[in-house]
Amino acid sequence: MRVGVMRVLTGAAGVTLMGVGVSLLLEVRDLPGVLVWLGGAVVLHDVVVAPLVLLVGLVAVRGGVRGPVRGALLVAGALTAVALPVLLRPGKSANSSVLPLDYPRNWLLALVAVATVTVLLFAVRETRRTRRRSPAQVPPC
Repeated sequence: MRVGVMRVLTGAAGVTLMGVGVSLLLEVRDLPGVLVWLGGAVVLHDVVVAPLVLLVGLVAVRGGVRGPVRGALLVAGALTAVALPVLLRPGKSANSSVLPLDYPRNWLLALVAVATVTVLLFAVRETRRTRRRSPAQVPPC
């Protein structure tokens, strides 16, 4: 029963957010330009991003890469996708308030954080695995 309610609420939130998106899209002055950009994003995703992600996933699975590494790759890919426009932007902007932070450095720090968490997860898993393997020391009676 609760799952059904959650699905309805999630669906209602999604429809509401789509309505907000459509209302904002109707306010755009250069609608054909935005539609071309959106179409280009779909093509870029379907022709470049999705096949690349599937290929990396296939290589990772065949290589025996475990869950935390696959999760780290997914998070790193999402961080890179979000940061890509700023990373590819050439030089400094004329207006210093447009992009006031050091985004490439922050992107690298975020990737280092993802790698660190992944290594810590592996260490915790290995520690637990080692403790399970070692026989329990029971004091003699």
